[in-house]
Amino acid sequence: MFPLLYSLRLGFFRVNVGQQDVFIGLANYARAFKDPNVWNAARVTLTFVLIGVTIQLILGLLFALLFNRALPARGVLRTIMTLPLFATPIGIGYMFITIFHEEGGFIRASLGAKIPWLSNPDWALVSVILVDIWNWTPFVFIVLLAALQSIPEEYYEAARLESSSQWELFRYITLPILQPSIILVLVLRMSEAFKVFDIPFSLTSGGPGIATETFSMLTFNTYRRFFDFGYGSALAYLLLIAVAIIVTSFFGRIRQAYT
Repeated sequence: MFPLLYSLRLGFFRVNVGQQDVFIGLANYARAFKDPNVWNAARVTLTFVLIGVTIQLILGLLFALLFNRALPARGVLRTIMTLPLFATPIGIGYMFITIFHEEGGFIRASLGAKIPWLSNPDWALVSVILVDIWNWTPFVFIVLLAALQSIPEEYYEAARLESSSQWELFRYITLPILQPSIILVLVLRMSEAFKVFDIPFSLTSGGPGIATETFSMLTFNTYRRFFDFGYGSALAYLLLIAVAIIVTSFFGRIRQAYT
């Protein structure tokens, strides 16, 4: 608790190494709303969250529906599906550098396609999103598969007396029952994705330029590279407030789903 309060205090001061702290009130927070780097980092983070989490949710649900059926070697396939979860994001980022490398990477060697994965601003953001999808889709898959397997088969047997359409069974039975689990997955993934740091840090270092600099990376660079402690603390608390608002709103949806 003390480091948290100390960081909050720093946000109200101008802090320079070797000089006495100067109280400036909300000036650091006002500065953030005028800083183009902050708006760029917010755009990158929001794009990363909206695209990445949406695709993870769709793929995780599709894989959960697939593996909820009888499949050959289903247990082995499930294990393979969950393997990315056990790798550290920093290690994953460095591993994908060798895959995305334009000259000697795995994609160039296997497909012969020279795609500027890490040197073009748009492709660099795509590469970061793809790596995050590969890393976190198994988490969504595990949660939704567990929710699917908890649905009593009697519900489907009763529904088949009225309709044999798989779409209608999914729409009126599976999806409503999965809604709390889907919202929970969204809360967990979005709260994590908004503060993503490790994958873009190891894969692109925020580049080229600041094309993949997320809000967490901007806060880190402000705090640890430029030693602007007061402004860095203000940025950290702005991110905390934004994530808290989003998570609180989604938890309200969860309570509504269970009532």
